[in-house]
Amino acid sequence: MPVWRSWHRPLVVFSLSMVVLAVVSGVGLVVDDRQLVGSPIWFKPFKFSLSFVVYGLSLAWMLSLLPTRRARRVGWWAGVVVAMASVVEMVIITGQVVRGKRSHFNLETPFDEALFNAMAITVVILWLGTLAIAVLLLRARLADRASAWAMRSGVVLALAGAAVGFLMTQPAPGQQRGVSRVVGAHSVGVPDGGPSMPLTGWSTTGGDLRVPHFFGMHALQLLPLVLMGLVALAPRLPRLRAERVRLRLILVAAAAYAAVFALLTWQALRGQSLTRPDGATLTAAGLILVGVAAGAYGALRTASPERAATSLPGREVDPTEPSGTSEASPTSEPSTGSEPSSASEPSSASEPSGASEPSGASDTKEPVA
Repeated sequence: MPVWRSWHRPLVVFSLSMVVLAVVSGVGLVVDDRQLVGSPIWFKPFKFSLSFVVYGLSLAWMLSLLPTRRARRVGWWAGVVVAMASVVEMVIITGQVVRGKRSHFNLETPFDEALFNAMAITVVILWLGTLAIAVLLLRARLADRASAWAMRSGVVLALAGAAVGFLMTQPAPGQQRGVSRVVGAHSVGVPDGGPSMPLTGWSTTGGDLRVPHFFGMHALQLLPLVLMGLVALAPRLPRLRAERVRLRLILVAAAAYAAVFALLTWQALRGQSLTRPDGATLTAAGLILVGVAAGAYGALRTASPERAATSLPGREVDPTEPSGTSEASPTSEPSTGSEPSSASEPSSASEPSGASEPSGASDTKEPVA
């Protein structure tokens, strides 16, 4: 049976539906010339659907690696919660696009306000569902420690990235709840909808909280990809064959990712565009780079090209599961009635497998000092 068939099915189905929505939104970008807050009106559902594709598939894969029946059962329900909350989020975003209205921060009418409040609730539910999955991964005893920590650090950083979204909902200077038609903004120091980068739509004149929001959430994919790269290089670089070396390098990568995430958040909150870093930002980035180089050097220098099996992300076998699926050792022979069988040894199959999203001055957030 293909490995993907063991992935969390509701999340897989949700991700496939987001592929369809991405195609529909792509067509909308071509045939619908309406603009909303300075961007093509179908740009937001297009970006969100693509993001949810990789987010949902990543969680679906990670949930399949949980080692025990109880963890998999709790994880299944957590995944269902994430999928359902995400569906509600995307239905509201797409519905508002069809109406020609902004979905986020929109308090123009009671109906728009109700939709925005519903989105706020679904975001919290989605965050809590992901938190539950993070706890399960932190508690799970996975066979390969490097794989385990790539997933654990990825999901924790994804939670931090998602939490940045809560900062966007705070009233900007000049906005008042119950008075302003728009409450909240993703830009800091400038109005939403100003000059922006192509593709991403991130502000080029002020801070933009969507930058750390995006970067943090996709640690969920990037850190496991770093590990896959290390495993792929292991046949050519003997030092990477040792699991402890890969583990050290993953911890260095996770620390570096967390540092860059903190730097991007600090930069955005100061009202500084990603494309216009000042001296303080560049200095901090340089220190992070030096730290990464030193950490990687230390991880590799203390390693010797010792013999170690290259392993891929896998999961332990649930000790409560029947062992009847274990394969017999290829060297074992059936015992005969006239000859006593030797003491049975634990089957090798019972050991953990190594394989296996009206502008104006009122939308402006004031930079923090």
